[in-house]
Amino acid sequence: MTVGHQEVEDLLRELAPQVLGTLVRRYDGFDVCEDAVQEALLAAAVQWPEEGTPANPRGWLVTVAARKLVDEVRSDAARRRRENALALATPQAALLTPAADTESATDRDDSLALLFLCCHPALSSPSRIALTLRAVGGLTTAQIAAAFLVPETTMAQRISRAKQTVKATGAVMALPEGAERDERLEEVQHVLYLVFNEGYTTTGGAGLTAPELSTEAIRLTRLLRRLVPDDTETAGLLALMLLTDARRPARTGPHGELVPLAEQDRGRWDGRLVAEGVALISATLPRGQVGPYQLQAAIAAVHDEADHTDATDWPQILMLYDLLERYGPNPMVTLNRAVAVAMVHGPSAGLDLLATLESDKRLAHHHRLLATRAHLLELLGERAAAATAYREAARRTTSTPERRHLTERAQRLESPA
Repeated sequence: MTVGHQEVEDLLRELAPQVLGTLVRRYDGFDVCEDAVQEALLAAAVQWPEEGTPANPRGWLVTVAARKLVDEVRSDAARRRRENALALATPQAALLTPAADTESATDRDDSLALLFLCCHPALSSPSRIALTLRAVGGLTTAQIAAAFLVPETTMAQRISRAKQTVKATGAVMALPEGAERDERLEEVQHVLYLVFNEGYTTTGGAGLTAPELSTEAIRLTRLLRRLVPDDTETAGLLALMLLTDARRPARTGPHGELVPLAEQDRGRWDGRLVAEGVALISATLPRGQVGPYQLQAAIAAVHDEADHTDATDWPQILMLYDLLERYGPNPMVTLNRAVAVAMVHGPSAGLDLLATLESDKRLAHHHRLLATRAHLLELLGERAAAATAYREAARRTTSTPERRHLTERAQRLESPA
């Protein structure tokens, strides 16, 4: 039975990091393994829509990728033998024999181990994030470049160097333990946070969301929590994802248009995810030191527990943002806090706080700063100024649904009252 191209694409995105993890574990060569997996994915993208999805799609991909990998290594080894007989002893020749593995390739998910490998301490923080978004999150180089605000060619070079660095360390793919695990945990959490955010609001393109990325981030965070069940920030991160993803069904209208939080039909929120997220953060907060992910989850819980927008406990949200700014100050936190300030103390107070961000190079020209200013100006009754800010924000965003939404807000304000 044939399947649609979109269905195949979604399945391949889900399976890609699992297949890559299996090959890296078995053959111990990150860079060449990724090349082999990409070839297998391409073969699947061509064959499956016409011939149907195999009964064991992950096993099919592992088999095809392993065959391509071995063929490539044999070809390389033969070339080296012709050049120098000593080449038979090179590390790449070892790739012909899989590492000892008693588990079936299709019975073991190595995504989490792959995630930790991508967060190797030999890499810089930006390189860890970029490599993980590419190898585990399945983001394209263009998407990652947009998130980092750098040209695509620059990001491609960064990812390539990161792969070579991992290869040079001789690191094997295995879950770290003890101090090494603690050292990498924060970076792993941050990467998962970025992957989720990219899925919840894409940095560019025609769609507002990429649900498969959010779903994968939640899946990996669940795995991470099983690995470190006593880590409160991992629990907070999972709660934040659940509480945020619960709203996704109501974030778009029938034509894919963006629906702001205040205008969403809360009856369309996923009550199961809300309940799980609230229960998790409620059980986590009293357990230990509070961190940024727990505070963000608590803010999301206050929003999700309100039956309608007017019932939102804005004073509590503002208090939580005050704490969040102490734990992890950054311009995006200040931006969100400005909205809470406006809801508690009035739009003018919120605008005063936004003005402090105009000199911050990380956010001064970001469309979200302009969109938030437009929203607060609209609340203040400054229709013309708000419309101008909305139009400028629309010009700067790379997301088609966001651009359409911001433009429509401007047009509405420019129409006679």
